Amino acid sequence: MTKRTIFIILDGLRYSTARECLGYMEALVAGAEAQVYRVDSELPSISRPLYETLMTGLPPVVHGVTSNCVVRRSNFDNVFSLARKAGLVTSAAAYHWYFELYNQAPFSPEFRRITNSDGGIQHGAFYWQDHYPDDHLFADADDLIRRHNPDFLLLHPMNIDDIGHKHGGASRQYRDTTRNAADLLARYVPQWRAAGYTVIVTSDHGMSDDGNHGGPHEDEATVPLYTVGADVFTLDAAVQPKQTELAGLICELLGVENHGLSVPALLNPDMARA
Repeated sequence: MTKRTIFIILDGLRYSTARECLGYMEALVAGAEAQVYRVDSELPSISRPLYETLMTGLPPVVHGVTSNCVVRRSNFDNVFSLARKAGLVTSAAAYHWYFELYNQAPFSPEFRRITNSDGGIQHGAFYWQDHYPDDHLFADADDLIRRHNPDFLLLHPMNIDDIGHKHGGASRQYRDTTRNAADLLARYVPQWRAAGYTVIVTSDHGMSDDGNHGGPHEDEATVPLYTVGADVFTLDAAVQPKQTELAGLICELLGVENHGLSVPALLNPDMARA
């Protein structure tokens, strides 16, 4: 059974700041409407390699996108391609690197900001400035949902990462930008859940106090994973999923063949029989 899924990647959000500042998500956890887990990022803990990890279930040293400067399409089965093979509708409101990984490289903004294509991402709204406002991107995602009713939607805002690089992960500005993301989640997640979507919220990597990331330090490489919906996930807080398991988890939710991708133990076994 397909569980339509929205996968939200709050770029650059470290675990500790999520637990302190994502008030709406923490309210869902407190009310047993969501669960929260610690996830260790694969290395290097930088963006483009981890976008590919989150979509393929492979670490960067295996999938080969080991630098932000590796600009090419994905060479492996990924959530978008597997969903398309299964006849599902895919969509993304995301940074243009996702377009390059799963549709076509290089990205050309004058032609491809709003796309309807036969690529991995059928319906997309892509941006290329890190300071593109998160509230605009959430509205872009909501518009894609209303127009195209996708089975899988990726939402990838960048403001937390952008402000972290400018002011550091310990700054008031970084925390306030996370609080803004919390408010956006509070505005949109209830209506998306009411429309029948399962919602997963995570990050690719964290942010150091000095405003960077890439290594194994906890600030840079430990991120949150919120799973919304007790009907889909267990409440076992002792589980620590791997970042390489999230692509398989999404495939299980979508009901598509995952080609052997690992699935975390937090998946409710009853879900597969629903």
